[in-house]
Amino acid sequence: MALVPRVVVAHRRTELDELLDRHGTRGQAEFFLRTRGRTLAAEQDRHDAQQDALRQVRAAIPAEWRRGDVERTDLHRFGFEPDDVCVVVGQDGLVANTAKYLDGQRLIGIDPEPGRNAGVLVTHRPAAAARLLRAVAAGRAPVQERAMVRATLDDGQHLDALNEVFIGHPSHQSARYRLVVLATEASERHSSSGLIVASGTGATGWAASIQRERRESPALPGIHDRSLAWFVREAWPSPATGVSLTDGLLAEGETVGLVVESDALVVFGDGLEADRLTATWGQTVAVALSPRTLQLVG
Repeated sequence: MALVPRVVVAHRRTELDELLDRHGTRGQAEFFLRTRGRTLAAEQDRHDAQQDALRQVRAAIPAEWRRGDVERTDLHRFGFEPDDVCVVVGQDGLVANTAKYLDGQRLIGIDPEPGRNAGVLVTHRPAAAARLLRAVAAGRAPVQERAMVRATLDDGQHLDALNEVFIGHPSHQSARYRLVVLATEASERHSSSGLIVASGTGATGWAASIQRERRESPALPGIHDRSLAWFVREAWPSPATGVSLTDGLLAEGETVGLVVESDALVVFGDGLEADRLTATWGQTVAVALSPRTLQLVG
């Protein structure tokens, strides 16, 4: 690690910030919430909790260290450096949003509302920030390696995701493609709502909801497993398309791919649809374990 590390604090706008932007004044925001059985005071409490957590984290950074700050919507434009230490202040989803832009940097997840969130990636309290930063700088911090998913187009473009990658129609209409499982050379044409490929970290999210709806499906990978689960969503049977090849597991080195046979399909990870790839008719998209992993400070 560099002699003078840089700490990058990642966060996202609170719901109160977004309400005030949308409605203009606190009075209008309060009226909007009241019509929906909610109160402005509750949103103010959550806003204050996050601001207090950010103050504690920023105060914990040694004065001689360099500093950076990035909001969620700017992550894809932010230039992370190899020796950065990233501190995410927020919920689990923000860790996933940040992880796709890291390559070996340590990440510390800080929960701004301990006791309220049931986070599994943001497990530290704001008061622990100083201790954790010192431990990372000294190389003494315990680190969990979390597998990530990589989708690669045949023109070399790729993106990584911590939870899952989605490939499908941009408006979530039926996507037409030919699915290929390279390990078994199995192949089938599909018309479906898209393909989901999930890691063990993402196995409690989108993939779990799909698995629960199926009588027979593969066991989802554990959070430390180097394997992935894939699911075809709502495959439609027709004379030209099948429904027999709709889920499976990928071990390390194995790939599931598809050849686009309709209008352009989008490829994005962890719900960040704005940061996506586009695969046009005839292009191939291959999905497998990423060579990168999230380095999550335990």
